[in-house]
Amino acid sequence: MRRPVVALLLASAALAGCGGGPTDEEQVRATVDAFSKATAAKDYDKMCKQLLAPKLLEQVRQAGLPCEAALSKGLGSVEDPKLTVGRITVDGDSATADVRTSARGEPPSRDTLRLTKIDGRWRIASLG
Repeated sequence: MRRPVVALLLASAALAGCGGGPTDEEQVRATVDAFSKATAAKDYDKMCKQLLAPKLLEQVRQAGLPCEAALSKGLGSVEDPKLTVGRITVDGDSATADVRTSARGEPPSRDTLRLTKIDGRWRIASLG
């Protein structure tokens, strides 16, 4: 009866030493995936409050529109958007994600999103 318990404890100890959480690359991918889902759902509030970097939000504000209104104007007519994440490169608190995007009635494109780590969370700093 002791062997299974000892094996379980050893396995738990080994896993505890494996970093304990997602890597920066995994976190960047999760942020880009969340952006993709929010775009498809037209969840501009989530994009503005959770996914876009403050510097990018300031650029939008300087254009004279609230973030949600600017995103709605730019993305509101996009139908069935899809985003596929390719290569991710992390360099300190900066990262890039190569993406392919497509939408109904529009030609596909390849872009590079730039991300920045702010208070431990990755945010999109540039949309291509």
